[in-house]
Amino acid sequence: MSTIEDILKFYNAEQQERIRFAYDVADKALAGKVRENGHPFIEHPLGTASILAGSLQYDAIMAVFLHEAIRFDGEAAQLPFTAFPPEVWKMAEALNHIAAIKPKDTHLEAENYKRLIVNYSKDPRVIVVKLADRLDVMRNVKLLPRTSFERKVTETILLYVPLAHQLGLYKIKSELEDIYFKCAEPERYREITNLLKATERDREKLTESFINPLSERLAAAGIKARLKSRTKTAYSIYRKMHKQGVPFSQVYDILAIRIIIDCPLNEEKDMCWRAYSLVTEEYIPDTSRLRDWITNPKKNGYESLHITVSDDNGSCVEIQIRTERMDIVAENGVASHWSYKGLKREGELTDWLAVVRHNMESSDHNDYENPVGVMKNEVFVFTPDGELRRLPADACILDFAFDIHSNLGLRCSGALVDGKPASIKDRMKTGSVISIITSKNQKPSADWLNYVVTSKARSKIRQKLREEELTKVAAGKELLNRRLKNWKLELSDENLAALCKKYKLKTIHEFFAAVADERIDVMDVKDYLTRKEDTPLAPEQKKYSDRIDESDAKGDYLVIDGHLGNIGYKMAKCCNPIYGDEVFGFVSIKEGIKIHRMSCPNAARLLETYPYRIQKVRWRENAVNGKFQTSLKVIVEEASVYASVLTAVNAFMVALRSSSLVPRTGRNSSEFEIRIQLLVSSNAQLDKILSALKRTHGVISAGKAVE
Repeated sequence: MSTIEDILKFYNAEQQERIRFAYDVADKALAGKVRENGHPFIEHPLGTASILAGSLQYDAIMAVFLHEAIRFDGEAAQLPFTAFPPEVWKMAEALNHIAAIKPKDTHLEAENYKRLIVNYSKDPRVIVVKLADRLDVMRNVKLLPRTSFERKVTETILLYVPLAHQLGLYKIKSELEDIYFKCAEPERYREITNLLKATERDREKLTESFINPLSERLAAAGIKARLKSRTKTAYSIYRKMHKQGVPFSQVYDILAIRIIIDCPLNEEKDMCWRAYSLVTEEYIPDTSRLRDWITNPKKNGYESLHITVSDDNGSCVEIQIRTERMDIVAENGVASHWSYKGLKREGELTDWLAVVRHNMESSDHNDYENPVGVMKNEVFVFTPDGELRRLPADACILDFAFDIHSNLGLRCSGALVDGKPASIKDRMKTGSVISIITSKNQKPSADWLNYVVTSKARSKIRQKLREEELTKVAAGKELLNRRLKNWKLELSDENLAALCKKYKLKTIHEFFAAVADERIDVMDVKDYLTRKEDTPLAPEQKKYSDRIDESDAKGDYLVIDGHLGNIGYKMAKCCNPIYGDEVFGFVSIKEGIKIHRMSCPNAARLLETYPYRIQKVRWRENAVNGKFQTSLKVIVEEASVYASVLTAVNAFMVALRSSSLVPRTGRNSSEFEIRIQLLVSSNAQLDKILSALKRTHGVISAGKAVE
């Protein structure tokens, strides 16, 4: 946890005194208030200030504490105006205005939200402070209740990350992205971070082989520069893998080397191009990947030369060339740089803010791409009470009603979307506030299945339709039996099957329902039985076998570099890797090579502690005919869902080794946990099984079990 002393060390004695006064005001105003972990709430402004310390002037740090004090204590707002500099009051007031904005007020549209923030941010530092505030929240987001947790994670990726990108605050942006990734896709995050750890030594060697010759060339040319390496963040790697459809091993710009030149302002451009010429003399450049943001800087102020080069061995890295000033801007943004240096260039600050306003108010979107898995595949809407709901992108009003409650969906007759009437078929847009309209006379119809997309809605509609169908079946059966009794006729199974064929009905239930609906006249049935014109048909017999030949379950389809001969290996029981997983081998003392998934909970420890015992592995291409054991964990709403889960798994004709059902303890005692062990042929087949389980009514979550 940061302390006030950690923050004060960046400022002189007079500035420290002023910052401490602001801290004391906040500490008094926040006395007794705690965060979700029970710690004093003052930790939040301290965390925000520590992110900004050294990057912003002392008055912005004072504004952080004054802002929080005014939010929670009206007396703080009554302090004499002379207690703080005018700039501090203005920044604190702007931060309070921004804090009062609720995402649903702006329909969760990033452009509208950013315009509001900029409108309140006469001083550009206000935006920087707000982003630091959100970063501190996200660093502690796991402390929040589930509803608040999902809201904060969603707001961050939709609103704050694009805002940080557009303002050039790449350091904050990258950390926010990685925290979002860790929360939204924990297993993928763990897999990529472990892959980065596994390949760390290779990158270190590659960095050294490129940096040493470049350092010598730059020094010989009289260019004063420092070189450092940068590894792409986990989320950036994931986005590139998703966008290009490639595995981790084929992302070639994971590593970048930065050349940061120390030179006067008027020599910056010439010195960067001199360094560029030295780089291209030493290594083979790929000119198609040259990015010149020095001649034409980005609108957010970013300046740098990027070029991808390769050595004689074919190893590729990206080289980024910039000056010390450019590097500060790239890390912390333009406003942070000017404030940090203490320059009074109000005209340039005003010009910069005008550019930001123009960018955000124009119809053109910024160059930040939508996050993977967000916006394209999902829609985020609010209930009238402000509760955030997440549904598939093509979900309709009826899906939303069922998502809130099954009975609400069954009686849904329409909705008010942002106060305007809408039908149950209408698709939703992110940020809308939706109020469901119900009717006592409303009943689901088969037509509803043509436009709902969520598994819950489809399951509930089918269930209700089945219930109504059974009611009709009972009524039709009772009617027909009563008439047949009066006529002293009997309806044998053979004649019933023949009647179904005559009327082109698939089941006996459909036949009785048709009698109840008067689609089949009982007099026609009487005529048929009397004349016996049709030959009774014997029902067709079909035999099904649920058993699978497990004789090939132990097939060997794994190649370990193809050079280890008869050295044995085993699949690690802690993660049960299957064909298609990213894996690595760990040389154990007694049991040969253990094969682990990269997303295994033990992977990070093994990769860091025993790098000399790590063996690279790959799957043999024809391994798809093998069988791999894996364990699943399925959380369900009630015990009766157990049968539905097993039915969903058996539909894939996989060998089910074992299954168990136990009540969950802790957070929700009404839930149950199902553990299943089965044999699958590949990661792709497992994905299909998990997808089917997630669509099963009553299933809360489904995934691979972690031993």
